[in-house]
Amino acid sequence: MRTLKPADRHHLRAAEGWLELGNPAEARAELELIPKNLLKHPDVLEVSWLLFAHEQNWPACVKAADLLVQQAPDRPGGWIHRSFALHELERTEEAFNLLYHVRDSFPDQWVIPYNLACYLAQMGRIHEAAEELASALEVDSNAVKNAASVDPDLEPLRAQLEKLSKK
Repeated sequence: MRTLKPADRHHLRAAEGWLELGNPAEARAELELIPKNLLKHPDVLEVSWLLFAHEQNWPACVKAADLLVQQAPDRPGGWIHRSFALHELERTEEAFNLLYHVRDSFPDQWVIPYNLACYLAQMGRIHEAAEELASALEVDSNAVKNAASVDPDLEPLRAQLEKLSKK
């Protein structure tokens, strides 16, 4: 894999900045300045996914995340992003199955068991969802509590969530 040159990294960081400012058009313009042969670079794919997610273009998110998983399977982002996009496309069972497959590969990532809990809750598997949420809390309780407090996917689990959060 070719490394990104300083100018390419500049465009990538500028694209991230434009996304943070809520300007996807400028972010896209910055990404278009990166040479075509670098579009499958994991860092570029990550920012491309963020752009597509900002636009709620979930099919494009799945494609970008699939490429990210192929290019950098040791990075958790591709796996997480792909499952999130699949869930947004109402392919929650597929999202769960693909993410569960790599659950143990990234034990330091709270968002994996957290997302699994969300998917399980939406599939009506409340007991399993509570177990995954407990696992996420063990990794980073503050992040999980903050995310869970406003996540509608966990609504079926709200009573258990309050009990788990007090631990």
